[in-house]
Amino acid sequence: MQTITGIPLDAIPAWAVLQRRLFTDIEEAWRLFERRYTGPDGGILFPAEFTDRDGVDDVYEPFFNWPAFYLLGGSDEVLAAAKRQWEGVTAQLTAAGMLTGEYENGYDWFHQGESLLFFYGLCAADPGDEAFAARARRFAELYTDPAHGNYDAERNIIRAPHNGALGPRPGLNDTVEPYSASLSEMERYGLPLEYVPGIARWSDLAEPKAARAMGEAMQRAAAGDVVVNLAATGLVANRWLRDRDPASAAWIVRYVDGWSERARANGGLVPDSVAPDGTVGGLHDGRWFGGHYGWTWPHGLPSVGMATLVGGVSAALVSGDDRHLDAARRVLDTVLEEAVVASVAETPYSLRGSWLARLGDAADAPALLVPHRYGRDGWFDYAPMPLELPTWLWWWTHDPADRARLDRVREGLPVTPDPVMAFRDKAEAGHEAPWLDFLAGRLPDYPERALSMALGQVARRVALILADDSDPATVHLHFWQRVNPVVTEVLTQLAGGAPQVLYNGGLPFTAVAYQDADRGRPGLPPDVAALVTAVERDRVDLELVNVSPTQPRRVVVRPAHPASPRLVAVDAVVEDGLDFPGPSTAYAARRGTARPVRLEADGDRVVVLLPPAHRAELTLHTAPAARTAITDRAENTKERP
Repeated sequence: MQTITGIPLDAIPAWAVLQRRLFTDIEEAWRLFERRYTGPDGGILFPAEFTDRDGVDDVYEPFFNWPAFYLLGGSDEVLAAAKRQWEGVTAQLTAAGMLTGEYENGYDWFHQGESLLFFYGLCAADPGDEAFAARARRFAELYTDPAHGNYDAERNIIRAPHNGALGPRPGLNDTVEPYSASLSEMERYGLPLEYVPGIARWSDLAEPKAARAMGEAMQRAAAGDVVVNLAATGLVANRWLRDRDPASAAWIVRYVDGWSERARANGGLVPDSVAPDGTVGGLHDGRWFGGHYGWTWPHGLPSVGMATLVGGVSAALVSGDDRHLDAARRVLDTVLEEAVVASVAETPYSLRGSWLARLGDAADAPALLVPHRYGRDGWFDYAPMPLELPTWLWWWTHDPADRARLDRVREGLPVTPDPVMAFRDKAEAGHEAPWLDFLAGRLPDYPERALSMALGQVARRVALILADDSDPATVHLHFWQRVNPVVTEVLTQLAGGAPQVLYNGGLPFTAVAYQDADRGRPGLPPDVAALVTAVERDRVDLELVNVSPTQPRRVVVRPAHPASPRLVAVDAVVEDGLDFPGPSTAYAARRGTARPVRLEADGDRVVVLLPPAHRAELTLHTAPAARTAITDRAENTKERP
């Protein structure tokens, strides 16, 4: 491995000080959360009682980003705590009858994807943990092995919207539940099914007979495959990342191709449901829309877009072929073709509250709004496109057309009073726009602003914990997500060079990864801060700073983007004629002449030596990995979309 030595600093950058302070504050905060809300076995302190199939995700989600924090440089203790919590929550949910063989009995993949973020993060944080590696294989086989019942190999479909350890589950619950107007929190999403005779509007559900009819219709329609099941490819890809199993790769490609074929037959846009006999819309009188968590109900674009992205990324990961993302591209392009310009404040979007929080006073300004859903009256539910969708597509491919699409969406957002708005949702995302502006050179102080905001997020969550005197048995099941004090969005962007993980089942990827060379573990060493300033398909620019005035640090740096993980060369900066620290009689050290140097790679990583108060500026030149057998086979078969 090549070794690069940093150059001394005249002044410690503010962003580096803030980043290291953020690491320190998170370390204190997660310990407070653990003491207050978890038991000795790691389980959450609440009576785990459930009345239906919902709720598994809510108990895992409070910890979803703890492994990511470890990978960025969090302590060994946070990884140990995260493993203990996964084990404790899993035992808790098993005792409650929600899991079988440590896996969810069966639920939709919109929520399963949320549940699994924690598991995926643990697998990535410690690939050598055999217990988690065995789980990764066993969980993936629930789908790749038809003997488990979830997957119909003949028709290339997952057999039900609710699926899991018990195979395809019948309907949406064990018994038919009336869907009544009394479910007031669901009114904003409208009718789950729009073609039930005698039910034309929400108020019709106030009649017990109509509520029963809707419940029965929902139960009947909850069979066969739905588009959000594409997120199951993430579970199989998580296994493939552990052992490169060719059968897993082949399953991912075949399943994703099945949905791509259906999209092609539907004019390019992916439909949302397939009947048990393999026909698109077979449970919806032939309509391509109306499936569970599909285009009509409840969210549309966020769930369909996320699932097609997870499927496309999983297939591209194992095959090296970005054409698998064409279905996701078409989803975004289709709604952009229907875009209008209006303000968020005046649209009746079903989830407008989150956008009002993100935009503040700018919610009154004109914005590019796209339809999120499609139903019997055509496209509806207009709002800004979730920016994480085109951001992730561009980040994976770095294709100019994907960048142009992303720029159009970004430019369509209104200008907020503060470019780095202080808000946080459960996905801990939503600051893609200012990060993209930073990478483009339009917001150079984003690191300082974003890190200051992140410190404020931690402080608020800690304040909520300290002020909480509630009985854990009485709080809402989402409470622990709302007070999770671990923040990783900004750290992932600045140190990892990547957007926050796709919340409904995305795998954790970054553009660059670090290792503490002296401790032999992942992440940045103590005192070291990292800032990625450019991310391209074949290049990553970054800066490393050691803020310690006394301790030298050694950092191993390697490119980590799965599409371009091979290190070709490293550019660095040296100073000729530097006299540091110089004589005590001088008012300052004598700076040298900066000169770029290029080192040809002699491995897949480089070691950076940072004496106290030193920095290093690097450019990692990268290239795609070696082609896989899956890729070779694909080029000899019919063309994919």
